[in-house]
Amino acid sequence: MSQLPVIVGFGGINPAGRASFHHAYRRLIIEKLDEHSRQETLTDLAILTGLATSSDGKYKNQDGIECNATELIKDLQKQLLDSTLIRRIEKSSFDVNHVMFNKAATLNCGDGSLRFHLRKRQMPLEIPSNWSVTETAPGQFDIHVSSKMDVILPDNKVAPVQSAGQLPSGFEPGKLYQSRNHPRNLQMTVFAASDALSSTGIPFETIANSVAPDQIAVYASNSIGQLDDFGFGGLTKFPAIGKRTTSKQMPLGYAQMPADFVNAYILGNVGTTGGALGACATFLYNLRSGVNDIRSGRRKVVLVGGSDAPVIPEVIEGFKAMGALAEDKDLLALDNLSELTADDYRKACRPFGNNCGFTIGESSQFVLLMSDDLAIELGAEIYGAVPEVFVSADGHKKSISAPGIGNYITLAKSAALVRKMLGEESLQQRSFVQAHGTSTPQNRVTESHVINETAKAFGIQNWPVAAIKSYIGHSQGTAGGDQLSLSLGTWKYGYIPGILTTDEFASDVHQSNLFLSNQHIEVGSQGVDTVFLNSKGFGGNNASAPVLAPHIVSNMLNKRYSKSQLLAYQTKLDKTRMAATAYDQASLHGDAKPIYLYDHNVLQGEDLSISDKQITMPGYSNPINLDIDNPFDDIC
Repeated sequence: MSQLPVIVGFGGINPAGRASFHHAYRRLIIEKLDEHSRQETLTDLAILTGLATSSDGKYKNQDGIECNATELIKDLQKQLLDSTLIRRIEKSSFDVNHVMFNKAATLNCGDGSLRFHLRKRQMPLEIPSNWSVTETAPGQFDIHVSSKMDVILPDNKVAPVQSAGQLPSGFEPGKLYQSRNHPRNLQMTVFAASDALSSTGIPFETIANSVAPDQIAVYASNSIGQLDDFGFGGLTKFPAIGKRTTSKQMPLGYAQMPADFVNAYILGNVGTTGGALGACATFLYNLRSGVNDIRSGRRKVVLVGGSDAPVIPEVIEGFKAMGALAEDKDLLALDNLSELTADDYRKACRPFGNNCGFTIGESSQFVLLMSDDLAIELGAEIYGAVPEVFVSADGHKKSISAPGIGNYITLAKSAALVRKMLGEESLQQRSFVQAHGTSTPQNRVTESHVINETAKAFGIQNWPVAAIKSYIGHSQGTAGGDQLSLSLGTWKYGYIPGILTTDEFASDVHQSNLFLSNQHIEVGSQGVDTVFLNSKGFGGNNASAPVLAPHIVSNMLNKRYSKSQLLAYQTKLDKTRMAATAYDQASLHGDAKPIYLYDHNVLQGEDLSISDKQITMPGYSNPINLDIDNPFDDIC
C-alpha cells in the first residue's frame, strides 16, 4: 500500500506577497475578494513592506499615527497594489538608468608618454614592461608609460529590459534575522521555509518527535545558484573589478544551498537532503523526490522548496543576449507606443497573447509534505495531495534550448493517471492546467500545442488554462513552486486566475480544445478536482504534476481510515487550525519572525551513542534504526 503524499503546509514570498494562507493568491484575484479578506491581505503587505507597524494590537502608519486596519488600508491601498507583481525595476534592485557596463580601451601615448600616480595598494603585482616606475614618497609611485596601455573605462548604460517581477517594494528579508551577508536568495529561503513550517499549525518539534530522524528529508535548490555579489556573482566578478573575494562567496553560491540552509539553521535535519537542478522544472524535480520518498515509505516528512533571485543586471543581460526577455523596445513596438508607463510595465508578460519575451521574477516557495498516516495521526490540515510527478527529456535536439517532445509525455501521463484515479468525467469536466506560460512567441505555440493535443487525446473539450507568470514573472527554477502555491487558493476561494495582461490571445495559439480567459474563471471551491502543474525547461527538462483537491483527498482518506480514527483526527485538526490562524494573525501584526537557529544544538561525533542496532542523538527523541532490510535477499 502506497502512502499518499499530502500537502500540510506551504509558504514563501514572491511578487504577490506572502504565500501562506493564500495571501499571494488573494493578491491575484483581489477584486473578487470580500472586504475582510481584501483588507487582511493588504494589511499583510503593509506590514511586510514597512509601510505600517503594529504594537499592542494597534497599527501605526509611517507617520506614527495610530489607526485601525480599515483606516490604514484606505490610505495605502493604491500604493500597496502598485508595489507588487510585475513592475518597472526599482532602485532597490538596481538603477536601470545607470547599469555598469565598462568598456575596454587602449590608450595610445603617441610620441610622448602617459604619466600618472598610484598608491602602493593600487600597483599591479606584475609591472608591465613599458612602465617606468619611480617611488616619489613612501607608498607613492610616479608612473611613466610609453607606447600604449590597455585600460577598462568606467561606463554605464540604460538597461534595455526594465520590467521584472520583484518582491513587494520595501520587503527586506535580511532584516528579519541575523543575515550576516547572506545572498538575497538565502535570505528569502529563511523567510519562505519558516513561513511554510509555521503555516502548518503544528510545531516542527512535534512532527520531528513523531518519526525517526532519518524519516525526514529536505529537497530544495534553484536553477542558477546565488548570483548576486554575496554568492557566485561576486566570486566571478570581484577579481576583474579589483575587489577582494570573500570566504563566503564560494560556499554560499552553490545551487543546493537553500536545502543546506534549511537543514543547518531551521530544522537541524540529519535525514536525507538534496537539490535537483532542471532549469525551469527544478522545483518539480525536487517535488518528485519528495513524492517518491513518501509513496515508498522511506520518508514520513519532506520539505520541498526552491528560491531564485535573478533580478540582477548580469542575469538579465544573459537572457537578453539569448533573445528570451521582453525588452522595452519590443514592448513599445508591440503596442505601437512612444513610451512605457507603469501600466505598460505591469503588462509586460502576456502568456499565449501577442508577446515578445518572458519577464524575469524572483521567488522563494516551500511546501511541507507528509505521509497520509502521519497527517491523520497529528491532525494536520490537508491542502491537497501530489500522487506523482512525471519527468521526461526531449530526446535528440538541434538546439539545446529549443522545446522538444518530452512535455507531451509528461502531461499525457499526468492526465492518464488522474483518469485512472478519479475517472474520465473528473478529468474532462473538473480539472485545469497551470501552464508554464512564459510569454515568449515560441512558448505560446509549442506549449499550447502540447496542452491542446493532450486535451484532444483524452476527450477534454474546454480545458481551462491558467498562467500565473502573467502576474509575477518567471522565477526560473522556483516557477513550479509559484504554480503550486498559487493554485491551492482555487480550492479556498473558487477562482482560476485569468490571464489579465492580454486583450486577446495570439492567432497562432492552439486552442481548439482549450479555455483561455483574460478574466478570472469562477469554478467554486469544489468545482475543480485536479490542477496539472506544467514546466518546460531549457535543455529539455520537462515535468508535469497532478495536484489533487482537498475534497478529493478527504474522500480517499475516508476509505482508508475508520470513523473513530477520522473523529480523533478532526478533534486534533480543530486545534491545528487554531494554532495556524494564530501564526497568520501574528504575521498580520508583524509579530512572526523567521526561524533561524544559528549555533543551536551543534553535535559532534562524540555526542552520539552508536551501537550495531541504532544511533541515538541528543535533542532527537527517536533513534536511527540500523536494522536495515536487505533489498536483494533473493540473491544474497
